[in-house]
Amino acid sequence: QVQLVESGGGSVQAGGSLRLSCAASGYTYCSYDMSWYRQAPGKEREFVSSIHSDGSTMYADSVKGRFTISQDTAKNTVYLQMNSLKPEDTAMYYCKTEEAYGLGYCTYGSGIWGQGTQVTVSS
Repeated sequence: QVQLVESGGGSVQAGGSLRLSCAASGYTYCSYDMSWYRQAPGKEREFVSSIHSDGSTMYADSVKGRFTISQDTAKNTVYLQMNSLKPEDTAMYYCKTEEAYGLGYCTYGSGIWGQGTQVTVSS
């Protein structure tokens, strides 16, 4: 089955940068739109960014101009480059598979979440 493993989180000062990675495995002849979400303590999980099969991207207003999503299809990895980090970006960051493309069984791999990676930004 599809598995997602996030990495790259850590602690940085405000204004710093981090690059998160989400490595996908466990499938063949499938591709997926991918998203990043985050959840801060005491808050609901929120959408951050997504990348689609046509290469188009979407961002939450709160991260536009600071975060960039990209993917390396050869490595089945999606990245989230985060610049000009703010204390309010502190959260657990999760990647998720969205719409599936390919053979019929690929749909079973939609809606899969990774385990998350912690990002902490200090002022």
